[in-house]
Amino acid sequence: MYGDRLRVIVAMIVGISAVIVATGCSDKGEQPRKTVVVYTCLDQIYAEPILEEFRRRTNIEVRAVYDAEAAKTTGLVNRLIARRDEPDCDVFWNNEIIQTERLAQMGLLARYVSPQAKRFPAQFRDEQDRWTGFAARMRVIIYNTQMISPHKVPKGMGDFTLPKWRSQAAIARPFFGTTLTHMAVLHQKWGPNRLSDYLADLRANDVALCLGNATVRDMVAAGERAFGLTDTDDAHAAMLDGKPVDVVVPDADEGSVLIPNTVALIANCPHPQAGKKLIDYLLSPEVERRLARGRSAQIPLATDLADVKTPWDKLAGRNKAMNFDVHQAAAAIPEVVALLIKARMDRDR
Repeated sequence: MYGDRLRVIVAMIVGISAVIVATGCSDKGEQPRKTVVVYTCLDQIYAEPILEEFRRRTNIEVRAVYDAEAAKTTGLVNRLIARRDEPDCDVFWNNEIIQTERLAQMGLLARYVSPQAKRFPAQFRDEQDRWTGFAARMRVIIYNTQMISPHKVPKGMGDFTLPKWRSQAAIARPFFGTTLTHMAVLHQKWGPNRLSDYLADLRANDVALCLGNATVRDMVAAGERAFGLTDTDDAHAAMLDGKPVDVVVPDADEGSVLIPNTVALIANCPHPQAGKKLIDYLLSPEVERRLARGRSAQIPLATDLADVKTPWDKLAGRNKAMNFDVHQAAAAIPEVVALLIKARMDRDR
């Protein structure tokens, strides 16, 4: 049943090809009662307290729609596309960047320059001011310290396909969230042929395909798999809980990807002024500090927060991340999904 449901979702991704032309937000239809509707892909446990604090300070009612772990980002993106003619959302708070840029390319995002945006380096801001990136996570290899000794820890993406690690590795199904982002980056860096071969090798090496990054973390922590690919926030949660895990950042040319949160105003949204206020708050120093110091340990990107430390500083953080073209990666999503389907990444066997 899960496989059938997944294939339906994947078909939705592939079938979206229309390019929508939209202009900025309109105040038409703004409700007397101050309200803002936000779609967010960040885990509810992290996002909800931040949105509640915004409500407390501004007295603006926040109606949040959260995504499911098994369809991270993609579910809400599809909903935004489906409602493009009559959007019910004001702000899209994504926990990655590729799908946000994809929405921008489709014309679903409005131009808005937040007063806070200038605090972030140009590489984390859309050239047309349709989105801003903040509070990043890194893709990391998480490993079970009781199963793998420090001198034998996998170093890169290539280790997932080595015969000696057969049936010992795990990744999230790569149709959603940061794992899809990661595949889009590898598609750009490696090219379609190498990525196709890599996907085939993953299947041949019996790499577990999990519902999400958190599931990868849990399998490794429980010793069901020796290592896996996940995000720093998921790994940090296991480390705080005392699980026998540690992490390494993949080699720079094999998957060291820094993935920021992104926030954007939806074109023709119902509550544009309240939406802008929420965006300003999410891009504030307070929110980045909160995300950095909390359980998710996200990496601040603002230039004025260099003093904020995270557990990932020792891993070289943003300085070890791959450079990639977000515009090209977003445009390649349909081709990447087609390669994933061809490699049967949507199936258990």
